[in-house]
Amino acid sequence: MEGYKRYAIYFAPEPGPLAEFGAAWLGWDPLAGTTRTPLRLLGLPCKITELTETPRRYGFHATIKPPFRLIEGSDIALLHRSAAALAGQLKPVLLDGLQISRLSGFLALTARGDSRALSALAGSVVEALDGFRAPPLPDEIARRDPDRLSARQRRILERWGYPYLMEEFRFHLTLTGPLKDAEADRTRAVLSPVLQPLIDRPLRIASLCLFGEAEDGRFYNLHRYSLSG
Repeated sequence: MEGYKRYAIYFAPEPGPLAEFGAAWLGWDPLAGTTRTPLRLLGLPCKITELTETPRRYGFHATIKPPFRLIEGSDIALLHRSAAALAGQLKPVLLDGLQISRLSGFLALTARGDSRALSALAGSVVEALDGFRAPPLPDEIARRDPDRLSARQRRILERWGYPYLMEEFRFHLTLTGPLKDAEADRTRAVLSPVLQPLIDRPLRIASLCLFGEAEDGRFYNLHRYSLSG
C-alpha cells in the first residue's frame, strides 16, 4: 500500500452485479487494477469513453473521506490500522435503494429514502481519520473555487479540506462527467433499464474501502474494511 500520492475512504459496492456494472461502465476496475472494455449500449449521446472520462480514474465509488495527502510523520500502515479499528466500531447502514440523479450537471446514483444514518457514518469517518490529512495546498483550495461556494461550504472547506462534507454531504456514485440537459436525458434513458434491476432494492452499506491514487492518476482499491460495530 506504499507509494501512493493520496489516499481516500470510499464506499465501493461489494463484488457482484452492481460492482461489475460500475467497472464495465467506467472502463476501470480499481480492485483488479485493470482497464475494462466499455459496455456496448445503443442510444447514448456520444461515446461511452467521453461520458465517463472524468470519473473513470477514480473507479466506481461513493466518497466518504475525500482524497488527501498523508501528513508528515504519518504512514500508510498507521492509517490502515486506524481505519480497520474505526470500521470495527461502526455499524452497517441500510438504504432503501438507489436512484439515478443529476447533481451539478453530472449523473450519479444517489440514496433513496432516509440517509441520515449514512451521513452520520460519513461524518464520523471524516472526523476520526482527519489527523492523517495534510493541509490542502493553495492550488487544491483554488480548484474548489471558494468564491462560488456558500458560506457554510467555505467553512467546511477550511476545516475539513473539502466543501461537501458534514452538513453538505450527499452520498453518490458518479456515473458521468458534466452533461448538457439533452445529453443527460438521453444517457439516463439508456441507463435506466440497465440499472433499475440493480438499484431498485435495499442496499446495505456493510464495508468501506481504502483507495490510493497512483502516479498514473488512477485510484486503486487497496483494502476493504467490514463495518462490524
